[in-house]
Amino acid sequence: MSRSLAALIAGAVGTLALVGIGIIFIYFCIFRKRNIPSNTSENGSSDTSVQVSHDRSIEILLTGHTPLASDSQEARHFRLEELDLATKNFNEKNLIGEGRFGLVYKGLLHDGTVVAIKRRHAPPKQKFIDEVRQLCSIRHRNLVSLLGCCQERGQQMLIYEYIPNGSVSRHLYEQHPQTKLEFKHRLLIALGAARGLDHLHAMNPPMVHKDFKTHNVLVDENFIAKVADFGVSDMLERVNDAGPSQMMGVDTFMDPEVRKLGRLSDKSDVYSFGVFLLELLSGREAVKPQFPNNGPSLVQMAKTCLESEDITSIIDPGMGESFTAEGIKEMINLAIICVYPSRERRPMMHDVMAELDRILEKEMSLTTIMGEATPIVILGSQLFTAPQ
Repeated sequence: MSRSLAALIAGAVGTLALVGIGIIFIYFCIFRKRNIPSNTSENGSSDTSVQVSHDRSIEILLTGHTPLASDSQEARHFRLEELDLATKNFNEKNLIGEGRFGLVYKGLLHDGTVVAIKRRHAPPKQKFIDEVRQLCSIRHRNLVSLLGCCQERGQQMLIYEYIPNGSVSRHLYEQHPQTKLEFKHRLLIALGAARGLDHLHAMNPPMVHKDFKTHNVLVDENFIAKVADFGVSDMLERVNDAGPSQMMGVDTFMDPEVRKLGRLSDKSDVYSFGVFLLELLSGREAVKPQFPNNGPSLVQMAKTCLESEDITSIIDPGMGESFTAEGIKEMINLAIICVYPSRERRPMMHDVMAELDRILEKEMSLTTIMGEATPIVILGSQLFTAPQ
């Protein structure tokens, strides 16, 4: 009798244990399912770029925290019919620019996603699809995301996320710019662009932009800088086996050692970035004949400013007065180091990024009183006197 009772008790305990394990397993599955994030946005958009508030954007830049905008995403194949509808048959009213790849249109997809569509006439090629697939896998907060492509009826198209505030050049060179960019804002833009380039250079194998310039740095609604057109130079047709000097879109931004060494490198991007910094400071477009009678270039002007300790001739008047002379000089110094004729003397983009971070942090502390956004305005000759 005792043996039967023991067997019954053991069986009951075993049954309860199995039931308990089953309940725990079911609960775990339900809990896990509820906490798995969706791979798509709420509106079903293929655009997975992360939008952050302005305060959060500044915090991310100041703390050096730049997480990926999303996980690697596969290239989406768009149909020409869908893009015709998105742009109203590529109506001129939706034409927003023109680049080396072709005309650029703004489009509205059926799911509500706003996109930028780059279009050119070219025969279909598998290599084009392969390159798009690779570029679509690259995601970073400071890079413009490529969403996919279309290759139909003798046309090739690249579909990007739409960046609402356009290029930095638009805000620098317009006669009556809508946005006033103070020095701190320009430092934030420079830091964001540096982080985008650094991400490309840190890839395995490293990716060289090959056509970095002010027109290829865009700003979103929070004025977070995003580098555009990385990898596009490799897609362009090479007529008569064109060399690197012909692949670079703007000669002013081109590494002078390209002609001698015959190849572009990450240090070529650093040179272009140095010119970009000088354009940010001066508000002048380096590629245009700004100086009559073959006058000094923007790089030569910057060197002269440092030698004479007079930065008045290079500062953009639209920058306002909320800055320090020390911060301006440090940024000019950084730009000059970036444009050294010899590649070996130029810093790595990671070092450029760290220096910009340091300059920005110092500038924020010097132009803010007790944590309030109250600028320190230094008047007269003191503003342009180099610290001893």
